[in-house]
Amino acid sequence: MRKERIIMGIDPGTQVMGYGILRVLDNKPYLEAMGVMQLGKYDDHYLKLAKIYARVIGLIEEYLPDELAIEAPFFGKNVQSMLKLGRAQGVAMAAAISRDIPIFEYAPLKIKMAITGNGRAAKEQVAYMLQKLLHIPDENMLPQLDASDGLAAALCHFYQSNISTDEKKYKSWKEYANHNPEKVKSAGKREQR
Repeated sequence: MRKERIIMGIDPGTQVMGYGILRVLDNKPYLEAMGVMQLGKYDDHYLKLAKIYARVIGLIEEYLPDELAIEAPFFGKNVQSMLKLGRAQGVAMAAAISRDIPIFEYAPLKIKMAITGNGRAAKEQVAYMLQKLLHIPDENMLPQLDASDGLAAALCHFYQSNISTDEKKYKSWKEYANHNPEKVKSAGKREQR
């Protein structure tokens, strides 16, 4: 029987909220869906929050995610923008909490590093790497980079959760070497080179 899990990633925003859904089969991630929610047409901030909550609940009911990965707000100079972004994130998290979905928060730098190897990568680089890593056809890529940012949060969580579950914890270097002889070269072999 194949082991499966669904990871939902969200890039919160008060103008545009991006999301991505990963289906993981036998520990291999596949794109299930990605998209954006346009919020700029609403003037009322509280209405935006209500729309975010309703959309996240709708995504949860449609895809039944096992986990939510969400981008943490970054600390900028504009306090009002940070406050609004934090509220958007909180509402998305509240939707997940209401359905007992575990939440994992990742800094933008961590997400970019996990996807591109560069914490300062541009959004376009993140989208390009996602397309290559997940084998997404050109026609399935969205022009809104908020969608790929949401998907990047989900893939970052996939990578992070595999690190913690796949690697065994060893008490010493000797214990690691004894359990992984194929990964250890002896001093004699190195000198022969």
